[in-house]
Amino acid sequence: MSSRVLLVHYHEIGLKGHNRGDFERRLVQNLRAALNGLPVLHVDRISGHILVRFDESASSDDIQKTFEVVQATPGVARVSNATCCQMSLEDVNRAALDELLHSGDFETFKVAARKSNTTFEYGSLGLNRLVGEYLCENLPTKRVLMRDPDRTVVVYAIQGFVYVYVQSELGVGGLPVGSASKVISLLSSGIDSPVASWRMMRRGAVVVGLHFSGRPQTSDASEWLVQDIIDKLSPTAGFGRLYVVPFGDFQRKIASLVPDDLRILMYRRMMFAFACKLAYYENAKALVTGESLGQVASQTLENILAVDEMSTLPVLRPLIGNDKREIMQEARNLGTLELSTENAPDCCTLFMPRTPETHAKLDEIHRVWNLFDHDTMLEEMWDTLEYRSYNCPNYKAPRFARDTHECLSKL
Repeated sequence: MSSRVLLVHYHEIGLKGHNRGDFERRLVQNLRAALNGLPVLHVDRISGHILVRFDESASSDDIQKTFEVVQATPGVARVSNATCCQMSLEDVNRAALDELLHSGDFETFKVAARKSNTTFEYGSLGLNRLVGEYLCENLPTKRVLMRDPDRTVVVYAIQGFVYVYVQSELGVGGLPVGSASKVISLLSSGIDSPVASWRMMRRGAVVVGLHFSGRPQTSDASEWLVQDIIDKLSPTAGFGRLYVVPFGDFQRKIASLVPDDLRILMYRRMMFAFACKLAYYENAKALVTGESLGQVASQTLENILAVDEMSTLPVLRPLIGNDKREIMQEARNLGTLELSTENAPDCCTLFMPRTPETHAKLDEIHRVWNLFDHDTMLEEMWDTLEYRSYNCPNYKAPRFARDTHECLSKL
């Protein structure tokens, strides 16, 4: 009796020593959340792998969709679409032939057998020879090629069963979400910050998004775009929550009180100060931005220093050394580029100076910072905070806002 399964391989998790079990459990938990709604019967740990078993109702389209979701889940190094069969040479031979015949056109093949189960009577070399002979007998027009064949049939004996597969593709790698702490990601509707957020998810962080909207000075279009972007990324169970601050009126007030060339830096200092306040309640350990060195006026080293001064936490910039083309290509791969290039006015384009400062002096920054009551403004911003929660099993909501919402709701 054989069945269709996905065999999930990992890499970095296998190097974690005594903590390996915790990493495996988090990956299983994340996969179960990501596959919710698909006809999956079980997601379980086996020796050195994760096994995804399907419900009897699963169609080939369902299996392919599941394969793609698993492939995109942080912590997955590779995923294989396999036949699970009993430890019988007859069953293994039949499964190997079936896998080859359903793999598309090919001229050459080889068998690669592995064994981590000592109860199977055949060793790896024996399986290679016996399964290879069977395939040659039943595929007389095909030939064996040991180096760079068109198809490789993998036969893997693990824990009482044999898994046979041809289709095997790389996953996104990294570590399972939840194996690192929470981070607050300053998330715009642009190209860069979603990619930065994804990179942090791939390193195991639970991402809490913080979006500063231009509302009420602009429409709420950027807020909806940000939610659509997160919906693209959240099936991998890495986004915990999105917070939105209607920032337009606060920008207008700041713009009326400070020199034009320092407006952007004052906006960003307020954003960082607010993000740290939110991080305190969320128990987040770092801020994340999509900044790339020198890309815009606020991202020169002098201006980064002037803004980082407001943070009581490490500020992580996963894209700091990337150029725009590299970031756009990654956004395209993630499926967020098209959304991020839609025209939506937000706080980034609101009350912008004609000639922003590119090399700010800290003494001048401190003088201008004291021209307005930023402490009172932070409290007023907090009173306007709204949020939406996502399907992340490793996210624990803070006490001040434990309810979950399907749409943005005020505290």
